[in-house]
Amino acid sequence: MRNGLKYFSTIVAVIIRTAYELKKGKTSWMVLALICSAVATTMNMYWDIVIDWGLLRTKSKNKYLRDRLLVSHKIIYFAAMVLNVVLRLAWMQLVLEFKLTTVHKMTISTIIAFLEVIRRGIWSFFRLENEHLNNVGEYRAFKSVPLPFSYYDEDAEKDD
Repeated sequence: MRNGLKYFSTIVAVIIRTAYELKKGKTSWMVLALICSAVATTMNMYWDIVIDWGLLRTKSKNKYLRDRLLVSHKIIYFAAMVLNVVLRLAWMQLVLEFKLTTVHKMTISTIIAFLEVIRRGIWSFFRLENEHLNNVGEYRAFKSVPLPFSYYDEDAEKDD
């Protein structure tokens, strides 16, 4: 349910942002796009850090992290959280449209897209780490996955 609300807020933000692009000059659409984008970004940042990464646990033995960590330096987790927030906010520049006269709009879009690729790479690392720790901690990890078929031919055994 909460995951659905997260995706719904993102879809609404994209629709409002598109409507704003089509109705250039309308301040009300810009304000609405900014509000919807801010809500979606906030929900997505929370989801990344708390749900996907399993961090910001107040009752953890590692303050504001989680009980089990694979990276030995805790500062990396805090840096990743800050970087995730900064890189998630970077795309808000497209909504606010800061006027940078020396940089072409397509260049800004390309840079922001590149930053999003970096953010997703960082997200993937910490998501995979959290998933691994949850699977191992819940004893759901397997060395091999049983196949739905057998290599053993029972008919050949009967012929012998």
